[in-house]
Amino acid sequence: MSTDWKGLLGDAMQDFGALAKGNPKIMEAIHTLDKAGAVHGALDAKTRELIALAVAATTRCDTCIAVHAKGALEAGATREELLEALGVAVALNAGAAFVYSSHVLSAFDAMGK
Repeated sequence: MSTDWKGLLGDAMQDFGALAKGNPKIMEAIHTLDKAGAVHGALDAKTRELIALAVAATTRCDTCIAVHAKGALEAGATREELLEALGVAVALNAGAAFVYSSHVLSAFDAMGK
């Protein structure tokens, strides 16, 4: 599968613009959330973008991937840093599947009683 990431990003920006024009409060809320994530300044922009990409991988959001891949590059992230962040995402996602598998088993057993 080959994805036109730059095209996807361009289309998303147009769609975001239409949504913002139709309901400006949504865009204001998104900007507020974005600013709230950086309010303490403890993490630099590059680290925040790498975290965003790891989360985007686990939530399977192609538009988030496109937006934050561009942001990570602009913030100076390297491919090696991204690969390490993605390694954490993969490990955690597998761990989450393991944890929730135990929940499924518990629920299944409880329903059978």
